[in-house]
Amino acid sequence: MKFHSICLIVLSFVVLSCTGQTSKNIKTIEAKAFAEKIAATPNTQILDVRTPEEFASEHIDNAKNVNWLSTDFVTNTAKLDKSKPIFVYCKSGGRSQNAAEKLNQLGFTTIYQLAGGILKWDAAGLAKPSDKIIGMCSQEYAELLNSDKKVLINFYAEWCAPCKKMTPYLLKMQKELADKVTIIRLNADENKTLLSELKITELPTLLLYENKKIKWKNSGFISEDDLKKQL
Repeated sequence: MKFHSICLIVLSFVVLSCTGQTSKNIKTIEAKAFAEKIAATPNTQILDVRTPEEFASEHIDNAKNVNWLSTDFVTNTAKLDKSKPIFVYCKSGGRSQNAAEKLNQLGFTTIYQLAGGILKWDAAGLAKPSDKIIGMCSQEYAELLNSDKKVLINFYAEWCAPCKKMTPYLLKMQKELADKVTIIRLNADENKTLLSELKITELPTLLLYENKKIKWKNSGFISEDDLKKQL
């Protein structure tokens, strides 16, 4: 038993050491600091690790698109200079965190990750201004709330892991609770204008309305039981 305890302590030390070593190379910073670092760095290497479709709809100036979910991520990033700073971002931070850890393993010495991804970038007012409405407009959204029942809006994305975990029970609840609450799921990537207007910076996000007023909001994963308590 004593030997087993010693082994656990040694193992914990090794894990913590490795984690600490990784964190020295990866710095997760807020949007404005991220922008300032980019501006102060000559010949910046900016890596957008979202899908090509997401990249085409909006991206940071001079960013290079290398899809984290593709099979050639390592091959494509190998062309970059490992000795120079690299700036990494995705939609909300999940994929960029994984990408940053992989870049660290590949030998990149200075990695800046955008905290909260492009959602936080937009929320900080750093995106290029645009009058173009992408997806549902505010008037159409308001019409969704015209109901005698409670209305639960779920903003999600196909690439979002927590969203995927919640999808099965949300679809089930749409049927089971149809007489009490109207559950509407909106793809965040297809409704960027709404995300901006509602100041949604994390996915998944749930908004519960009653008489057209927000009664409850949740960002991030929530279990089926906890959600039912709110409904």
